[in-house]
Amino acid sequence: MAYVFKTLTDPLSGDLSFFRVYSGTIRPGLELYNSERRITERCGQLYRLNGKLRTQVDALTAGDIGAAVKLKDTHTGNTLCDARHAIVLPKVSYPTPYTEAALRLNAPGDEEKLAAGIAALHEEDPAFAYRTDPEIHQFIIAAQGELHLEVLFERLKRRYKVDVSLEQPKIRYRETIRGRGEARYRHKKQTGGAGQFAEVWLRVEPGPRDSGLGFSQSLTGQDVDRIFVPSVEKGVKTLSQEGIHAGFRVTDVKVDFYGGKMHPVDSKDIAFQIAGYFAFREAFQNARPCLLEPIHELEIKVPEEFVGRVVGDLSSRRGKILGMDVNGRLQVIRAQVPAAQLYRYGTALRSLTGARGLHSEKFSHYEELVAEQEKKLVADYQAARAAGTARHNH
Repeated sequence: MAYVFKTLTDPLSGDLSFFRVYSGTIRPGLELYNSERRITERCGQLYRLNGKLRTQVDALTAGDIGAAVKLKDTHTGNTLCDARHAIVLPKVSYPTPYTEAALRLNAPGDEEKLAAGIAALHEEDPAFAYRTDPEIHQFIIAAQGELHLEVLFERLKRRYKVDVSLEQPKIRYRETIRGRGEARYRHKKQTGGAGQFAEVWLRVEPGPRDSGLGFSQSLTGQDVDRIFVPSVEKGVKTLSQEGIHAGFRVTDVKVDFYGGKMHPVDSKDIAFQIAGYFAFREAFQNARPCLLEPIHELEIKVPEEFVGRVVGDLSSRRGKILGMDVNGRLQVIRAQVPAAQLYRYGTALRSLTGARGLHSEKFSHYEELVAEQEKKLVADYQAARAAGTARHNH
């Protein structure tokens, strides 16, 4: 019985599966059962490894660590055993990776190369995680620390020839409102034949925190056919994804479609979508918009002599201490800190504590952003929009 603890992709000899033998003897040509994937694997050449030096061997016995070439469907964490005595050894549980960076492709069109390279690296090293974040439009890679991140980055470039850069991940801010607002928007377009006409009246007000976007209609009379309600809702939802105030998703807002006008010929789905979109933009801007920022909850374990330093550092990051406990010889600090202040926090904590501090973090909630930072984000967004409009017109 053997446990596969690492898979290495070698350009010359293909995949190498590293394993430790727990019982019995493994020889080349032996048929082994993969108890997790329920398949039989035939063992090829066996090696003992010492750095880059490989020594071919005729057998590996209990306690030995070795490697086999080209096991067709065996992955890191799988158990190989006798089919008559199928057993699954417990998998290695890796710490959650908290050091995040965004990968940016420098050569557009290399998406497939990146996907293949990162999947092959993950097969070798399950201690990192990766995902495409649809909200911030970035490819995020999370590792165990800065060095781990740099190693992965260099391997991608060198081994898989992917031209990438590492960037700071964007923060998922949200937009909401502090007050009530309303707007009446008329969309009218006349081009030769059929025209477009729709008028939409919307009211907005703040919703409870974390309630998302609520859409309702309180139409009376026959001014607007109810068939156009989903069209208005679609326009509102499209804009809520794009953002209004600073380009972030809209949340915690109640929208009420309470009136409007239509034309017997020119009113159609697209006209009401457009009118809903612009009526929502106006109403939102009239309702004292503001930004929310994500707050993460941290649990930090440090030896007692470093508590003062760590707490001082958390305060400089706009952190709020929730409490402190003792866990053996370590002090456990619980705090809430804005996500924007946590980029590469693991590295900062290691340097503060002589590499003796550990932390874990998770998303906690959204909170209103301080005014100076909100002004900066709004100004950046408006400058980017103005530049985009100028380029488009040019």
